[in-house]
Amino acid sequence: MSTNPFNNRYHDLGPGFYQSIKPTPVQSPELIIYNQELATALGLDETVLNSSANTAVFSGNQLPNGGEPLAMAYSGHQFGHFNPNLGDGRAILLGQIHDPQGRLLDIHLKGTGQTAFSRNGDGRAALGPVLREYLVSEAMAKLGIPTTRALAAVTTGEEVARDQLLPGGIITRVASSFVRIGTFEHFLARNDMDSIKRLADYVIEHHYPQTKQAENPYLDLLDVVVEGQASLIAQWMQLGFIHGVMNTDNMSITCETIDYGPCAFMDHYAHNRVYSSIDHHGRYAYNNQPNIGLWNLSRFAECLLHLIDDNQDSAVEVAQHRLEAYISIYQKHWLSGMRNKLGLSTEQSEDKQLAEDLLDLMARDQVDFTLTFYYLSLLDKDASNDDSLLALFDDAASITAWLDQWRQRLNKEASQDVERQHRMHAINPVYIPRNHLIESAIRAAEDQGDYSVFHTLHEVLQNPFELQPGKEIYMQPPQPDEVVHQTFCGT
Repeated sequence: MSTNPFNNRYHDLGPGFYQSIKPTPVQSPELIIYNQELATALGLDETVLNSSANTAVFSGNQLPNGGEPLAMAYSGHQFGHFNPNLGDGRAILLGQIHDPQGRLLDIHLKGTGQTAFSRNGDGRAALGPVLREYLVSEAMAKLGIPTTRALAAVTTGEEVARDQLLPGGIITRVASSFVRIGTFEHFLARNDMDSIKRLADYVIEHHYPQTKQAENPYLDLLDVVVEGQASLIAQWMQLGFIHGVMNTDNMSITCETIDYGPCAFMDHYAHNRVYSSIDHHGRYAYNNQPNIGLWNLSRFAECLLHLIDDNQDSAVEVAQHRLEAYISIYQKHWLSGMRNKLGLSTEQSEDKQLAEDLLDLMARDQVDFTLTFYYLSLLDKDASNDDSLLALFDDAASITAWLDQWRQRLNKEASQDVERQHRMHAINPVYIPRNHLIESAIRAAEDQGDYSVFHTLHEVLQNPFELQPGKEIYMQPPQPDEVVHQTFCGT
C-alpha cells in the first residue's frame, strides 16, 4: 500500500463546488518531460504518480487509485467585468497528496477535454501553451518566486483547432491549491453564504491553519492573503515579469503564480509594458500590477464581509482598514527586494529614489531589464569595470552620474565588493525565459516535432543565477527580427 495515498479532499465540499468528471482519453500520448526532481521533493515516488513512464495518467487515459477527478467551479472579474460562469473549462483536479512536510497539494491536469464549464470550447490545450507553462513555471520556481509547478508534459497524438490545426498537449501541474479569488466570488454572486463559509474553512484548515487561533479567523485570513499577494507581486516586479491576465479567476488564494497564459518577462524595459494580445487597454501592464493586486483583494474582501462581522457596516470598515495596509506592505516588499538587487544591506531614506531613478533611465534608453541588474552585480566600487553596463545605455553621462550616486550609497555600508557581489548574484539572474527563446522552442516542437530546443532551454533555466559557459545566447535580448510583441492565452 502506498505510504502517500492519493485522494481529493476538495471532493468533500460537495457538488456545488465542482463537476465530477473524468478526463477525455486521447489517441496516442507520448511523454515530453517528467520532473523527477520535483517528484522526489514532493514524495511522489511513494504514490501512484511514481514513474516517468506513467504517461497514461499524465494524459488522462488512466485514473490513479484514489483519484476523484473533478472540474472546479468558479467565477471571476475578467478585465474588470464580472463573469459568473467560468470554472475549469479545460482542466481537471485529478487528486491531492501530502508532501513530506505534511502540506496538502493539488495535482491538476490541463488540456483534458470538455467539462460543464467549457463554454463551447474543446477543453483541449495546444502544445505551445503547454511548453510555455512548463518552461516559465519551472523557471519561476528556480528564481525563487511562489508558483505552481510542472510535473509532466505529454503530447496527445491529436490536433486542436485554433486559428489553424495544432498538435495537442497536456500539462500536469502541482499547486498548494487551485482555489482562486474567483472561487469565492462564485458563491457570493449566488448569495450562497454557507458555501463561502465552507470554502473559507477549507482554505484555513488546509493552507492557513495558524489563522484558526486568531480572535477572528476570517479577518486573519484576509490579512495573510493581503500579505502574500503583496509579496508575490513585488517579486514579479523585481524580475520584470508581467502576468498578463490578472483576472480574479487567475489569482490563487495561496498566493502562488498561477495560470501562465499571455505572460512574459520584459526584455527592453518600459514602465507600462504590455505583451498580452487581449489586454487592449493596458489594464494588466507591468506598472499597473500592484494596483490590480489591491483591486483583486478588494473583491476577495467583499466575499468575506459576512464572516468578518454580522454588522455589515462594521465589516466594511475593518476590511477597508486591512486593505489600506496593502499599499505599505507592497512598498515594503518592493523596496526590500530592490535594495537587495542593488546590493544594499542597510536602509537609507534615499534608497527608493535611487531605485526609481535607475528604472527611469532604463525606460528612457529602453535597456534590457535583466542584463542591467546582472551587469550591475559585476561592478566594483572603483568603477574599473563599468564598460558592460555602460554599453547598454545610449546616454552614458546619465548612467555614469547614477553610478556615482550608487557608489556613494555603497560607501555608507561596510560590505566589501566580493561579499556584495555574491549577494547580488544570488538574486539578479543571468537567464530568464525570454519570449523569443520560448517561441523558438515552441516552433521547433510544433512545426518539426523537435523537442531538443525546449529541453536545452529548460536545462539552462534550471540554473538561472550562474553564468554557464557556451550558453551566452540564452542571456541576450532578442535581435530586432526576433522580438515578440504579443503573447497569447492559448484558448
